[in-house]
Amino acid sequence: MTPRKRYWLMKSEPDAFSIDDLQRVGTEPWNGVRNYQARNFMRDGMHVDDGVLFYHSNTKVPGVVGIARVASTAYPDDTQFDPKSHYHDPKATREQPRWFLVDVAFERKLKRTIALEEIKRHTDELGEGFPLTARGSRLSVFPVTAAQWKLLLSLE
Repeated sequence: MTPRKRYWLMKSEPDAFSIDDLQRVGTEPWNGVRNYQARNFMRDGMHVDDGVLFYHSNTKVPGVVGIARVASTAYPDDTQFDPKSHYHDPKATREQPRWFLVDVAFERKLKRTIALEEIKRHTDELGEGFPLTARGSRLSVFPVTAAQWKLLLSLE
């Protein structure tokens, strides 16, 4: 039995990796996530072909800029083992990795950015606990319900 399709929002700073970068390479490992909750979402919750809202953060106009899909099951993030990497984790071993990632594949760029300010105007419909608009939430990867996915894409 195949699991039902799930939806996610994944944030990236466009200076580090943008939707244009993903379009250029096609598929990319989503490495460098160092938050346990976000890791658990990738490791335990994501399935191949799940939908991804690609979100540009830490930019002049943060917002949803594209759609991608999960292209692999979770596997260890190699950057944790590399002492030269910004994401190195000296406590991680190949036998007991701490950090996991999934590959993400480009689907399409949105016709326009759905800006965070616009998204905030729909807080009631998105629900009180929606991590993107919840106070103090800094998660870079989190689940989105089918209704939230549909609502956000309707803003395009």
